[in-house]
Amino acid sequence: DHRDPFMVANLGVLASRHQAFCRALPWVSPFYAVKRNSSIWVLRVLAILGTSFDCASQMSPEAAPECPPCQVELEQVLGLGVAPSRIIYANPCKPVSHIQYAACRGVQLMTFDSEEELTKVAQHHPKARLVLWLWTQDSESTFPLSAKFGATLEVCEHLLQSARALGLAVVGASFHMGSNCQTARSFTQAFADCRRVFEMGRASRHDMSLLDIGGGFPGEEGFEPKFEEMARVINAVLAQDFPVGGGVEIIAEPGHFYAASVCTAAVNIIAKKAVLQPGGRPPQAGVHLNEGHYGIFRIFSREPVPRMPIVVKVRGPQPPLFPCTLYGPTCDAFDKLFPGELPMPELDVGDWLVLPSMGAYTTTVSSTFNGFLPASVSYAM
Repeated sequence: DHRDPFMVANLGVLASRHQAFCRALPWVSPFYAVKRNSSIWVLRVLAILGTSFDCASQMSPEAAPECPPCQVELEQVLGLGVAPSRIIYANPCKPVSHIQYAACRGVQLMTFDSEEELTKVAQHHPKARLVLWLWTQDSESTFPLSAKFGATLEVCEHLLQSARALGLAVVGASFHMGSNCQTARSFTQAFADCRRVFEMGRASRHDMSLLDIGGGFPGEEGFEPKFEEMARVINAVLAQDFPVGGGVEIIAEPGHFYAASVCTAAVNIIAKKAVLQPGGRPPQAGVHLNEGHYGIFRIFSREPVPRMPIVVKVRGPQPPLFPCTLYGPTCDAFDKLFPGELPMPELDVGDWLVLPSMGAYTTTVSSTFNGFLPASVSYAM
């Protein structure tokens, strides 16, 4: 009687997502963000489809052989026979050993956002083709990046001049709206800032020929209209500021868009109890699952709107709902799927919950804390 948590991955979704992306943004080349889902099967299918790749790391020489795949992104992709020219090393703060590895393997395209990074690259990878990562207003994304990455417009001219003085080639500009961007408006100002940086770069005698519009495109099932709206805004701005035939290659780093809807998860209820509430309020249900925060549900605690699991149980058309807290299996009290309660129907030990769109930021961030293995994944095409 199989009761372990598991996921089913439909690799055919990758082909339909790739077609949808290329159809909606025909002048933009996708560089899949490996960190969203680094499964070798996902990467193989995408490589066959012709996507390029956004990588952020290379395994350190002292890393243990059991390190998870998310720590070996450059090695994974190159090991599939992908040409180095199809990779952007999109981490603006890189360890020296990783820069040296990129130089050795011929990966030239990489991002930066500080003068210190320029100094490291000049010493260890002087033939790199550099892309200046700009700060953007990404507060409307589920997982913003601006607090950690990106150079403001005020320092861009100095960085471009410093790169020139060090003999480094800056070939373009990039931005990233954070993962799962919620509005198309966020892209408009970012494009305007990139236009200014292109002017600064050319004034500093850099051959500005590449624009990287990052990722952040929503990928859950049902979010297709939101992506199409973003694509319309992006195409309109590109036509105005970076038109076809203008000598600028346009790339993007979609990860969530490709990976999210590939996987569906199934988890089992292993325990249940009533939690008494103060003031005579009705008791709250505490339901314990065989997967949790330290497994494939780690990102759930950061999502603004809880996802509603599908209860696999025969019920009436409108069963009554009760406040319920969903706990993971570990001995940590923080191990919850969501910080608060969810309205759920009556649940029993042995019931199954199904959650779609579980392909992004699940297997790559899971752990074996407290000895609990993350959900297994079965792949189908």
